[in-house]
Amino acid sequence: MYRIIIVEDDTFLSKMYYEKLSLESIFQVYTAESGRRALELIKKELPNLVLLDIMLPDVNGIQVLKEIKKDKKLSSVHVLMLSNLNEREYISEALDLGADGYLIKAHFTPNEVVDKIKQVLREE
Repeated sequence: MYRIIIVEDDTFLSKMYYEKLSLESIFQVYTAESGRRALELIKKELPNLVLLDIMLPDVNGIQVLKEIKKDKKLSSVHVLMLSNLNEREYISEALDLGADGYLIKAHFTPNEVVDKIKQVLREE
């Protein structure tokens, strides 16, 4: 079973992705509504993958990604960015920091996001 943490402050989107991923019998799904809470949960659960928004209350997603990748225990955790920010500098920075992908919310259906998660996990 793969552990997935959804980091999203939009309750509707968080719930939608939680339900979509929970329908897949291979995922154990957790949610966090802020960057600080995400880091606590990531350290506790050691997930296989984090689905990470950038615009979050308190600590933003880029900073969460930096924290994950600099921690030896967490650095192998897969991170897929899921954001509405489609400026090149955000995309480049996230990928340069080690994100496994950068998905723009408006361009991907929930099914496509689940497919991308499965693809990243198959590549382990």
